Amino acid sequence: MIRFQQVSLARGIKPLFENVDLTLNPGDKIGLIGANGAGKSSLFAMLRGELHADQGDIGFPAKWRMAYVAQETPALDRSAIEYAIDGDVHLRELEAALADAEAQPESAANGTHIAELHTALADADAYTVRSRGEQLLLGLGFSLEQMERPVASFSGGWRMRLNLAQALMCPSDLLLLDEPTNHLDLDAIIWLEDWLKRYQGTLIIISHDRDFLDGVVNVIVHIDDRKLKRYSGNYSSFERQRSAQLELMAGMIEKQQRQRAHLQSFIDRFKAKASKARQAQSRMKALSKMEELAPLRAAAEFSFEFREPLSAPNPLLVMEKVNAGYRIEGKGSEPDEEKVIVRGIDFSLQSGQRIGLLGVNGAGKSTLIKTVAGEIDPLSGTARLGKGLVIGYFAQHQVEMLRHDESPLWHMTRLAPDVREQELRNFLGSFNFNGTMASSSIAPFSGGEKARLALALIVWQRPNLLLLDEPTNHLDLETREALTMALAQFEGTLVLVSHDRHLLRATTDQFLIVAEGKLQPFDGDLDDYKDWLFKTKLAARNDSTAAAPSAPFPGKAATEPEPVVSLADRKEQKRLEAEQRQKISALKKPIEQRIKRLDEQIAKLNARKAEIDARLAHPDIYDAANKEELKTLITDQAYCIKELDQMENEWLEQQDALEQLQA
Repeated sequence: MIRFQQVSLARGIKPLFENVDLTLNPGDKIGLIGANGAGKSSLFAMLRGELHADQGDIGFPAKWRMAYVAQETPALDRSAIEYAIDGDVHLRELEAALADAEAQPESAANGTHIAELHTALADADAYTVRSRGEQLLLGLGFSLEQMERPVASFSGGWRMRLNLAQALMCPSDLLLLDEPTNHLDLDAIIWLEDWLKRYQGTLIIISHDRDFLDGVVNVIVHIDDRKLKRYSGNYSSFERQRSAQLELMAGMIEKQQRQRAHLQSFIDRFKAKASKARQAQSRMKALSKMEELAPLRAAAEFSFEFREPLSAPNPLLVMEKVNAGYRIEGKGSEPDEEKVIVRGIDFSLQSGQRIGLLGVNGAGKSTLIKTVAGEIDPLSGTARLGKGLVIGYFAQHQVEMLRHDESPLWHMTRLAPDVREQELRNFLGSFNFNGTMASSSIAPFSGGEKARLALALIVWQRPNLLLLDEPTNHLDLETREALTMALAQFEGTLVLVSHDRHLLRATTDQFLIVAEGKLQPFDGDLDDYKDWLFKTKLAARNDSTAAAPSAPFPGKAATEPEPVVSLADRKEQKRLEAEQRQKISALKKPIEQRIKRLDEQIAKLNARKAEIDARLAHPDIYDAANKEELKTLITDQAYCIKELDQMENEWLEQQDALEQLQA
């Protein structure tokens, strides 16, 4: 286990932890959360031995192997697949030892040593390591061709994926992941979530993606007020528990304030009366000894809203037979080359639509968004804009487009030169850029603060069409929630690309998918999209020998050409599929209800058994005076064990039946 005992740490003059006690059990999957600057990364550095506590101890078994994601990637000529495999340091050491031994003169002792090394390599799964490395890189979005490219040829985001692959390749007992989803898109996040669920060691994750935390962790550690507070369950469970604590503490404080007011009232009334002086003195002592309850401090809530658009053209945009992509200038006398990413786009945006754009990495989502935004021209076809269209566009690299040597106020003045400075300052204040922060250079700002400024610039323009391409990169949980609330209340039209499933669920009501070079409607929700990824894209990735393309949409064969289907046939097919879904749903419902009921009964029996076990563990139960109680407890214990066994067997049977229906 990992144990923090009376740990204190300060960075400079800022205290991060004070007398922290915490125990984490082997096999726990822990989400580490807290405000920016609370000390999450410093806690990781202490676990890695890069920082030492000012006082107290942090301990975990010396034999534990630790893995974490390196923050820098050297520009190596080494191939991506070999770089990923380098994460298994023990395996590489064995390979080096074998190469060294084979270079030595032949002898009986050396032959024995070589045989031992071959056995050790087999134990380390050396003969499947390349296949395992390919599985990891495929899951993280690399193609087989990309795996053979040198590390130096990849951009910063892709190099961070390679570092993540190295950490996952390393056989470990403790895995530390700091914002692992920052450089991933939705399909890679879904793959990583599935991988981490099956991880056998102890996992600690820093993440601002609540759906990712909900899917992976079973413990939350919250850094608040320089303490570490452990909560059982995932992030949603933490929110419920935290909310209940805040309400409870508020009630206790209110009750204490009433008690203090009552005592003070008695003192004020009777302290001058001789007959009541003793009672007044007693109450004064009680008041002085009453320890004032400190309220649980909730993080200061940040919120903003999009201003009402000035106009609402309908349609906002119409695209007909548009090919979206890039023109590559020819060298010398060579003609320009067109690289089509998404072809044959027939698409219109109506006022009030809220669209989530899905598709695997590299499918063309960003290219489509840029074409709609006018950042790049269509290669062919026509695009007509509605009169009065005002686009608010947030690109993946919007933060880098800001002038880092200038202030938030400078950016606002450049956008609105005729507006009074005080009005601009008031507006910036609503985005938490107050006082000198509004007029200071943004160079030292965090990534989240810069992203918040980019959002503020969009909000000021009062757009009627929002095009957001991964707007949550760098945003913490509180700011993500503020963005979610603002988008949910936005009165214009929204097109959103995001790996944050909570944001997609809360702000969009229909999905389009970019796949196999086409834009089409996606008939389903995010759970359906996840199922589709595992059945098609990710299933194909996991078969590194498969040469056939994966199925472009649910229900289409991976290796067969797409048949020509009439509209009437399509409607009939959809009707039959809907009927089939209804039949399956009707069959599943009683099974799911029975499973839910069994879960509740098993939980009650486990709780009762735990009470009995605790009572039987107490020495006084074996006194002669408690003989009857002991008999009853033993009988009840046997009953609980028997009932649990029967219920668990039925639960397994019901689960099997449900899985067969789902298959």
